[in-house]
Order: sequence, then C-alpha cells, then structure tokens
Amino acid sequence: MGYCFGIDIGGTTVKIGLAAEDGALLEGWEIPTRREPTPEGLLLDIRVSILDRLDRLDRGLDGEKKQKIRRADILGIGMAAPGAVTADGILHGAVNIGWGDVALAEEAERILGISPVCVGNDARLAALGEAAYGAGVGARSMLMVTLGTGVGGGVVLNGKVLMGESGVAGEIGHMTVNPFETVRCNCGKAGCLEQYASATGMVRVAKQVLAKRREDSLLRQKEVTAKALWDAARAGDVLANEITDVVSAYLGMALANAMYLVDTEKIVFGGGVSKAGELLLQKVEKAYRSRVFAHSREKEFLLAKLGNAAGMRGAAALLLQKIK
Repeated sequence: MGYCFGIDIGGTTVKIGLAAEDGALLEGWEIPTRREPTPEGLLLDIRVSILDRLDRLDRGLDGEKKQKIRRADILGIGMAAPGAVTADGILHGAVNIGWGDVALAEEAERILGISPVCVGNDARLAALGEAAYGAGVGARSMLMVTLGTGVGGGVVLNGKVLMGESGVAGEIGHMTVNPFETVRCNCGKAGCLEQYASATGMVRVAKQVLAKRREDSLLRQKEVTAKALWDAARAGDVLANEITDVVSAYLGMALANAMYLVDTEKIVFGGGVSKAGELLLQKVEKAYRSRVFAHSREKEFLLAKLGNAAGMRGAAALLLQKIK
C-alpha cells in the first residue's frame, strides 16, 4: 500500500493530512502559517513536520507495530494554495500570505524532497475533496461555492477538477453581478459576487440597509455579523429576512449564470456562512430557480460535509489522480 500527503495552505494554519492510496484519511494535523515574502520558510516548516511524522510512523502508526509507513512508501504530495494555480504548478500570487508569483510545485519538490508535488487552488481542491469523499459522492458533476471571508468556487466534471488555462476556472466570487456598483472589490473590480455573498459582503449590505431604514430589528441590538444576520432571519426578523433575500438573490443569479456554462448535477455550499444551513439553501435555491430554464431548475442543493478537511483531502485526491 502506498500513501500520500494532502496539504492545504491557509492564511492562519497549514492543514496536513496523511492519506492511503485508496483516499482514506489516516490522520491530520496543523502547523502555523509562516508569513514571509517567499514560500521557502513555510515549506521548510512543512518539511520538518512531515519528516517528524514519518519518523514516528516508521515505528508503527499510532504505536501499532503491524503497520509501518516509511518514506519510500510515500507516493507524493498534493498541495492546495490560496491563489490562481496553472497546470504547470505555478502559483500566480497569494495575497493573504504575501507571496507573489512562484513555481510552487518545483519549489516544494526541491525543499520537501518528495516528488511529485501537485498544486492546485484551495477552493478548487476543496471542491474536489467534497466530490470525491463528501457531499458530491456519486455525482458525475458538481459545483461548489465556499462562503467565508471571501467567495470561492470549484467545478468538478467526471471526477476531475476544472482548473482552466489561467487557473481561475470556478472563481465564481469574482463574477460580476452588479454592473452599477461603485465600491471596489479587493480584486480591483466592482460589482463582484464576493461584495454581497461573502461574510464581509453580507455585513456590508446589512449595515447599508440598517442605515437607511428605521424599523426595529434584532440586528440593532448586537454586533452585525453574517451569523447574527442569519440567526435573526431564522428568528423571523423582517428586516434580516429582507437582507438575506437580497444577498441570496445575488448568489442565485451567479449560480444560474454558472449553470448555463457548466450545468452540473449538484451545487454544494461550504465555508463559514454555510452554517446558516437549510434557510440559506432555501433562499438561494428560490432565487436560482427564478433565473434558469425550467428543465435546469431541479438541481440538488447541498451543504458540504468535510468542513476544514476538504482542502487537504482534495489535494491528496489531485495527487492520487495524477499518479494513477
């Protein structure tokens, strides 16, 4: 049996998972993300962590002498990075950890001393993880949307994640949904879905509405957060329900536009905002259904299942697909 590592580089922590050749996750752990202008320091941290774990596993996984994992058993590494990644393993900038363009796959192979290293965008690989082991199991195709501080996305078709020529396929968060918006998104454009449907975007919309309206609302009694917004809507707050209808309309519009291009079987929601649960699904699906052809309305809307493990499991899946 061979093994591989799946690595998900985040802004705060790096999640590392050890997976078997059949994709089963054997164990996972985290290390802090070192923020420097180049990836060398962080890759050295990852190397130390992996070698330390392999040294322990060589003595028997979890102390069981019957199952040993040696360095020679490692088939390679899959790596999820927070930026656009092209098929040649080049990361075109990672703003939230301070990196510019870097040949990440090549650098990782050199520093980690394990090859091959396959690199992909974190949202795209989270989608692959959910498709292979989570909410998308059994589906031929799936679109995943991650709703967190930003909005990410990924498309999986016939078991393969769609990367695109420039590494931005599935980047639904920067689809223009309001051409009349004047405030700039973090990406430099204006009117992006992320400005309305991310956690920060929802708070922005809520504060704008609260400033214009005078009705009583639960939102006036506490700090306005995405969680507070959806909690208030679930409690029947009229203003909160209007606000969540607005942000859901933008998200439904973007998904309808995406379906005209990729027409996937399932639509899966992950990220912190997805904890709004069934109410989020109901509102977004209603908005979606009003904007698509009749025969495209019956998509399956689902919540992600893997949580924070989706990225590292998708990274491992990417590597296993390559070597097979």
